[in-house]
Amino acid sequence: MSDEKEKIEQKDDQLIIPDTLPLLPIRDVVIFPFMIVPLFVGREKSINAVDMALTKERLVFLATQRDISDEEPQPKDLYQTGTIGMIMRMLKLPDGRVKILVQGITRAVIKQYTQEHPTYVVANPVTQPSLEVEAMMRNVREQLERLASLGKVISPEIMMIIESMNEPGRLADIVAANLGLKVDDAQSILEVMDPVKRLEKVNEYLVKELQVSTMQAKIQSQAKEEMDKSQREYFLREQMRAIKSELGELEEITEEVDEIRKKVKKAKMPSDVEKEALKQADRLESMHPDAAESAIIRTYLDWLVDLPWSKSTKDTLDIKKAKKVLDEDHYNLEKIKERILEYLAVRKLHQKSKGPILCFVGPPGVGKTSLGRSIARAMGRKFVRISLGGIKDEAEIRGHRRTYVGALPGRIIQGIKQAGTNNPVFMMDEVDKIGTDFRGDPSSALLEVLDPEQNNAFSDHYLNLPFDLSKVMFITTANMLDPIPDALKDRMEVLELTGYTEEEKLEIVKKYIIERQLTENGLNKKLIEITDDAIKKIISQYTKEAGLRNLEREIASVCRKVARKVAEGEKGLSVVTTKAIEEYLGVPKFIPEAEQEEDEVGVATGLAWTPVGGEILYIEATTMKGKGNLTLTGHLGEVMKESAHAALSYARSRAKMLGLAEDFYKELDIHVHVPAGAIPKDGPSAGVTMATALISTLTKTPVSKDIAMTGEITLRGRVLPIGGVKEKALAALRAKINTIILPERNKKDIEEIPKDIQKKLKFVFVRHMDDVLKVALKKKVKAVKKPLRPLGKRIAAAAR
Repeated sequence: MSDEKEKIEQKDDQLIIPDTLPLLPIRDVVIFPFMIVPLFVGREKSINAVDMALTKERLVFLATQRDISDEEPQPKDLYQTGTIGMIMRMLKLPDGRVKILVQGITRAVIKQYTQEHPTYVVANPVTQPSLEVEAMMRNVREQLERLASLGKVISPEIMMIIESMNEPGRLADIVAANLGLKVDDAQSILEVMDPVKRLEKVNEYLVKELQVSTMQAKIQSQAKEEMDKSQREYFLREQMRAIKSELGELEEITEEVDEIRKKVKKAKMPSDVEKEALKQADRLESMHPDAAESAIIRTYLDWLVDLPWSKSTKDTLDIKKAKKVLDEDHYNLEKIKERILEYLAVRKLHQKSKGPILCFVGPPGVGKTSLGRSIARAMGRKFVRISLGGIKDEAEIRGHRRTYVGALPGRIIQGIKQAGTNNPVFMMDEVDKIGTDFRGDPSSALLEVLDPEQNNAFSDHYLNLPFDLSKVMFITTANMLDPIPDALKDRMEVLELTGYTEEEKLEIVKKYIIERQLTENGLNKKLIEITDDAIKKIISQYTKEAGLRNLEREIASVCRKVARKVAEGEKGLSVVTTKAIEEYLGVPKFIPEAEQEEDEVGVATGLAWTPVGGEILYIEATTMKGKGNLTLTGHLGEVMKESAHAALSYARSRAKMLGLAEDFYKELDIHVHVPAGAIPKDGPSAGVTMATALISTLTKTPVSKDIAMTGEITLRGRVLPIGGVKEKALAALRAKINTIILPERNKKDIEEIPKDIQKKLKFVFVRHMDDVLKVALKKKVKAVKKPLRPLGKRIAAAAR
């Protein structure tokens, strides 16, 4: 081509464009005519195109790439329609790139590539004439103004240019350039050559953009109205999260969740539990760390991870060693020890046997709780103890659901976590003192826990996942069986601990208590010695209990007195004798019941059971002239009063055999009294004693003072069995009574009495009241020659 053809010619204010132009491929932008855009040019071919344009008329053809990542675009990789632009300024950068400022002049279509190296050249640019369509242009302006009012960022200068523009094609190009369209949409507008059609297409995009902006403004308006405190906090937290992310602090959450996942895998949970734990960990990771629920999930995961799902202690299955440990810790209690050794023997033969549910029942202070610790030590297991006394909320057992603020698992799961193993010895103290109110019945919640057939999948409300309690050895304690619900009682193996005898207390004091108190009070056997007689005196005259707590307190008091003497400088061994006891402990608190000096008429010796052991009971009866009334005194309960009425009815039915007139009661008032009137007394076991005292006073026959008796009496004189045989036998021995009358059906209970005690006592077993009278009365009852005659009308001998 000649130089004249390559120059830009200006005729009648029209720009003449050469036939061929250098091609500049551009990425991620579409340049419209009349746009002024800065461009960074870095590719070699692009730099060559810029250099070629600058050496001639400064014109360049701008075509957009189809794929922005393509570094070496071929002709097929470019849109065919582009814009001819003029390079207004050029600046070379230190890194080799070139920065140019380009202004779009007119659109054109590539018809032919005449040269590929050093750059592409396009030929025959096409220009289209413009038409005036005032209505369309006015509509476009109005819609653009509405769009600007809805928040679309359009500079005031552009708005002023649009207002003064009369060419539809140019108006379409400027509007399209400022709408922020996608590359594909902008290219489709650029390819429309007809100005009116181009303006129509721009109008379509304006309508669509206006609808979207209107909806967006409506949503923002509604969101603004409905935004409350929690939403504002959420936005603030999101901003804080973005700030922390910029500072690098957000990585801590990911690290924390990763650590939790490692702990979950390490805990060796069951598959369903592990699945739930990992699910909660994923929720925590996607949640904002400051959200309220994230703290709940963290706590929940901590509980899941800390529970000993698969951690167990190995049982000590050496039976002899276990027996030695039990004997070291507790004196006697042979039945309990035998049951524990049996369990260990079964475990040795059958490793997967379920844990037993034992219930120790006995008076306070006999060693129920300490026995649980001893069992755990003998078996080599962890020991956990909880007290159920006064609990009224079912959630204490099953836990609270996680929806509640401050929710926690129940006492069972807490105890398992505390133990750190899934097979501890778990002691539940005071199971007979559980309460019930509107919050539920805790004893009913224990039915699942204390059932070996159910507790292998115990579900706590907080965890809401099954936990296996079948390996746990549960031990419950109670003072009395009566308050325990039958369903709960049925699930437990009841082992009764009776009170200790005086001899057993003496051995326990010598073997355990004195040694413990010497240590606690800073003494040793070179400083104090307590004689056996002194210990017996403390047992009988300073304590009155089935257990050992008060006895240990009295021993501790003696040790403190001696410790004070040693601290004051007194040297040598202090021997505590029976005479010194009153000096240390003061006057005796309990004086033994005075022995009956001789056989008396109307006084019979009975035996009673109390929670602190057996007691001697002297029952007195007397008659006086009256009208057939029966008086009962001594703070007696209803059952004991009924026994007195039954005894009188028996005496009346045996009047002829006893040598009494059939209507003897008509002219007599009978008074039965049980001493220690301030102490409540009840129960049927004093029936035979009341009958004996009553018949003794009616027949004027003395009762042997060396015989004690117990048994329930029926109207026909049958003697029924009673309880507390061991305690009553010990009470008789303490009162120096060697002969005891017992119901025949209590013969089996003699085995509970220690062999050495049995040798000191004589047991007489009876089936009928007649047998009692033959043994208890000093001489046989003889018939009276002249029976008493009735003196008045018949009066019922019943006391109300």
